[in-house]
Amino acid sequence: MREICVEKGQSASLKRSLKLWQVIVLGLGYLTPLTVFDTYGIVTQETSGHVPSAYLLALAAMLFTASSYGKMVKVFPVAGSAYSYTRQTINPHLGFLVGWVSLLDYVFLPIVNVLLGKIYMSAAFPDVPDWMLGVVLAAVVTAVNLWKIDGTANFNTLLVAFQVFVVTFFTVLAISYITEGGGSGDVANIAPFYSANLTFPSLMAGAAILCFSFLGFDAVTTYTEETIDPMKNIPRGIFLVALIGGVIFIVASYFTQLAFPDITQFENPDSPSPEMSMALGGPLFHSLFVAGSITAAAASGIASHASVSRLLYAMGRENVLPKRLFGYLNPRSGIPVVNVVLVGILSLSALFLDLETALAFINFGALTAFTAVNVCVIFHYFIKEKMRAPKDVFRYLISPLVGAGFVAYLWWNLDSHSLTVGMIWSLLGIGYLLYTTKGFSKKPPEINFEDAI
Repeated sequence: MREICVEKGQSASLKRSLKLWQVIVLGLGYLTPLTVFDTYGIVTQETSGHVPSAYLLALAAMLFTASSYGKMVKVFPVAGSAYSYTRQTINPHLGFLVGWVSLLDYVFLPIVNVLLGKIYMSAAFPDVPDWMLGVVLAAVVTAVNLWKIDGTANFNTLLVAFQVFVVTFFTVLAISYITEGGGSGDVANIAPFYSANLTFPSLMAGAAILCFSFLGFDAVTTYTEETIDPMKNIPRGIFLVALIGGVIFIVASYFTQLAFPDITQFENPDSPSPEMSMALGGPLFHSLFVAGSITAAAASGIASHASVSRLLYAMGRENVLPKRLFGYLNPRSGIPVVNVVLVGILSLSALFLDLETALAFINFGALTAFTAVNVCVIFHYFIKEKMRAPKDVFRYLISPLVGAGFVAYLWWNLDSHSLTVGMIWSLLGIGYLLYTTKGFSKKPPEINFEDAI
């Protein structure tokens, strides 16, 4: 496949150097394996102690949408993800709006990671001003993203490996605790998956919360133009990121549920993971757990920073955003360095924003992208290409409808704060589109896909 140039006649291009395992690592870094402990307390209470079952349901839901991403990237192997798919499959104006709203997810996740990293580091270094810790984390993440993409992926591998080590160590300690008579006292117990007090509404409510733990599996599509053999490796990467993340979440939550079936014993039952780490491994493991949390924020920050930089590049290359600024690539490294620096500067808003507001933007943007991609599969394959053989009906109609159905349930459970900030942002995007297209009288600039493959 040929690399994509910023303009004809220029040599700067995104460099195809990522292997499948690097794509997976970037996706897992975005996903954050340690996030299993962030929502454990809340979902335990919501599901009456059936977190693993809720994760199974959430994983099933996400795999349908992951399958839709895989189908679309085979048709449009370019950076831009849901934005590119929608503008080419349905309508350029709608594509712009999907890209605009998706920016909420991509732009605010680096901000959230700086926020979380600042919180974790403040606990470890209480004497250092938290604003200084936030600046240091934002600077490190930005610097790593100025490397060539494979260097960024390799660095993130170390951070993800450390997270997996912490999750594994936590699980081993939990098993040891159970076999010694703690918790349920039995490591082979079906209770975390099913018991008499499990109800379907509570399970669905828990799964709705946990679906947001999977945010990031779709982000690997933004690395399409930097991946070797993207039409094979990106679909595989999307599916494997969601699957591997789901397996980690299910296994870790299962043994945690057996070790701590009753979380009311903790001072903070909504977020008991620090107390659980202390109970399992004492001060030493507690310190390791905190270090893992800091590492998770950094890994997710690096991966999300890389993703939004590529999305901005895709929009800049097409003059949807000013091309001279957002469509620039460094001739030597093939990195959208201006975008990387801009995202780094934006992430400093974590010094002023609160976590609730930032998460509200992310949830609205992610659900918009998920909805758009499922709809695009139906539009492209089933409607436009008329692929309607029996097996095609399942692949290109039923499967994306199931994915869209799960996403619709998430929309239904989205809090009013997320809906409010999302709608305000959407209205701003519509206003910008009206201005740039002179009241929809002309189309937004379109990408030449022949240069992408």
